[in-house]
Amino acid sequence: MNLKEHLAEKKPAILKKWFDTIAETYPVDTSDFLKKRKAQFTNPVGYTLAEGTEGLFDGLMKGLLPEEVSLFLDSTVRIRAIQDFAPSEAVSFIFLLKGVVRQELGNEILRQQGIAEELLVFESAVDDLALFAFDLYMKCREKIYELKANEARNMTFRLLQQAKLIVDNQD
Repeated sequence: MNLKEHLAEKKPAILKKWFDTIAETYPVDTSDFLKKRKAQFTNPVGYTLAEGTEGLFDGLMKGLLPEEVSLFLDSTVRIRAIQDFAPSEAVSFIFLLKGVVRQELGNEILRQQGIAEELLVFESAVDDLALFAFDLYMKCREKIYELKANEARNMTFRLLQQAKLIVDNQD
C-alpha cells in the first residue's frame, strides 16, 4: 500500500484530529464551541474550518497546486486574518497536519519501503501550501488596514465638514 492509500483509509480520523488540533489554537470556550457544532448557520467558523480542512486535505491527496485549492485555503485564512492571531499563528494550522498524519500513520507504516520518501513529498506539499497561505494572509491583512485607513479618513472628513472647517464645493 502506498502513502495515498494509507491516508485515504485514515482520512476521517486525520480530518477529525486536524480539526480538533486547529480548534485548540483558540481559547477554551471557543474551542469547545467549534468542536461541538459544525453547522453552517449556528457555527459558521466551525463549518468553514471543517470544510476548509477537508478541501485542503483532498487537494493535497490529489497533488493539486496551492492555487488550485485556494478557495478552501482563502476562506480559512480570511477567518484567521480578522481574528487576533499573529501571522505565524494564523497559518500554523497547515503545519499541524504534518504531525497529525505522522501520528495517525504510526511508526509501522512509516517504516515501510517507499513510504518515507512519499511522506517527504507530501510534507513538502504541506509546506508549499503554508507559504501560499501566508501570502493570502498578508493580502487579507493589507485589505483590512486599507479599509481601516479609508474609514478613518472618511470619518475625519465628515467631522471636519460638520465643524464647517471644510466646505464641499460640488457645483
